[in-house]
Amino acid sequence: MSERVVVIGGDATGMSAASQARRLKNAGELEIVVFERGHYTSYSACGIPYWVGGEVGARDDLIARTPAEHRARDIDLRLRTEVLELDVPGQRVRWRDLESGAESWLSYDKLVLATGATPIRPPLPGIDAPGVHGVQTLDDGQALIDTLESNPGRRAVVVGAGYIGVEMAEALIHRGYQVTMVNRGPEPMSTLDPDMGVVVRKAMEGMGIKVIGDAEVTGIRTAADGRVEAVTTTDAEYPADVVVLGLGVRPNTDLARAAELPLGPAGGLVTDLAMRVRGHENIWAGGDCVEVLDLVSGTLRHIPLGTHANKHGQIIGSGVGGDYATFPGVVGTAVSKVCDLEVARTGLREKDARAVGLQYVTVMIESTSRSGYYPGTAPMTVKLLAERRTGRLLGVQIAGREGAGKRIDIAAVALTVRMTVEQMVALDLGYAPPFSPVWDPVLVAARKAVSAVRRDSRA
Repeated sequence: MSERVVVIGGDATGMSAASQARRLKNAGELEIVVFERGHYTSYSACGIPYWVGGEVGARDDLIARTPAEHRARDIDLRLRTEVLELDVPGQRVRWRDLESGAESWLSYDKLVLATGATPIRPPLPGIDAPGVHGVQTLDDGQALIDTLESNPGRRAVVVGAGYIGVEMAEALIHRGYQVTMVNRGPEPMSTLDPDMGVVVRKAMEGMGIKVIGDAEVTGIRTAADGRVEAVTTTDAEYPADVVVLGLGVRPNTDLARAAELPLGPAGGLVTDLAMRVRGHENIWAGGDCVEVLDLVSGTLRHIPLGTHANKHGQIIGSGVGGDYATFPGVVGTAVSKVCDLEVARTGLREKDARAVGLQYVTVMIESTSRSGYYPGTAPMTVKLLAERRTGRLLGVQIAGREGAGKRIDIAAVALTVRMTVEQMVALDLGYAPPFSPVWDPVLVAARKAVSAVRRDSRA
């Protein structure tokens, strides 16, 4: 007899899970129904800033697999359909067609929650005015592009200086806008320590972006026609013809909360290693709506990234399809760029280490992307945290030009296998003048950290 799996959410996790489950079981064994409230499936939200900025030519370039392609694989995909309620004891969901308004219940044998994350949009005056844009979905990206192309003004304000904020600042620079970034924290990129945020800020200012730190936004001022005119803070005002919000996201777990499913400290669903929701053998969850184990600190964290979401989908699809796979956790690796500056981090920041009671030493070094004599070499800053006495690597942050960002992968592997900085120094990394100095910048930082750990131990 066929089982029915209901998937809520049709992007990275949901469609990866549905596709993997279909590979394992045919339609006669497993009926797969996917509810997606938007117009698109399986697209790269991470690519939206580059589409807005013109580096990606068209919206469809960001779509990995169309609804028609999914349906051709016997997946019952229902677009523009929102799930309103979970009846966990009764094993059913209540859904509504957003076009017709029709509502009904659908039963399930297995349930997959891939509801993603919701952009933070504070209830400020003018926040919903024409010309104010969030950027999460393809529809959001198209709306922003339409505004940019029809707007006679050239002043943009980006509110928030996280990954989306800095990437959208770059996109707007490419569009020929004068860009001001307003940030609540002292420096951009709160995923970095402030001393590394300084490096990012100086680079952004060198690109012509005005960066305002320690600024609390109090509202959006509008003109007589209702359109955005300026962003106001507690002590200043910044003229704007368009405003982009980059204030981060929170797990979209309203359905799960109402159904009394287990949530973690950040409000994300809590799962076991197989991505099953704890305490529920027939419910799985993954992607931006869950919290994952941080392998460095041993705590649960909400880290909304497409890399995790796709892996979660594969693991969930295996479980739904009767196979077995697990997701052990993450070390918190992320990479971004603003214009030609690459920014990367993995592991713990100083405040993360303090929060879990770890004692540490830090080092910061300046190096170059290539041998100093080779054409095109560029400066690079690396910061490294290591545990006191043991020397275990705790975190790495990098900022620099071409070739800086992907160096973070060295540290990500070292963190995953719990290397000490002394062990890192012995790594046999590739070398040639076009690619790195004789001592790679990450190893220079590790070598300096070895000395710092030894000095600290003697002290």
